[in-house]
Amino acid sequence: MELRIAQSALEDLQAIQKYYKEQDVPHIGDDFVAAILERCEMLQTHPDAGRVVPEFNMDHIRELIHAPFRVVYLRQAKEVMLIRVWRSERQLELPANET
Repeated sequence: MELRIAQSALEDLQAIQKYYKEQDVPHIGDDFVAAILERCEMLQTHPDAGRVVPEFNMDHIRELIHAPFRVVYLRQAKEVMLIRVWRSERQLELPANET
């Protein structure tokens, strides 16, 4: 199964790096991003490993928790698409074209 990263998730990862760079600890942001991407690699062989996102209760919208972040992805027939990487306490809202 192919693992892809949507522009929205890429921008989230870049924002994580930017935030920690602004806090004068860029290595923490880099470490978070690397760990998140490494963890998501297992979705290629285990696409249902994440839980269904509670806010949506739709089987194809799932998430992995990598504290303090939620990695939201779409589980499709032949690919897994990472769509958002948000702080765990943030309420999820997806654009209409991503559901």
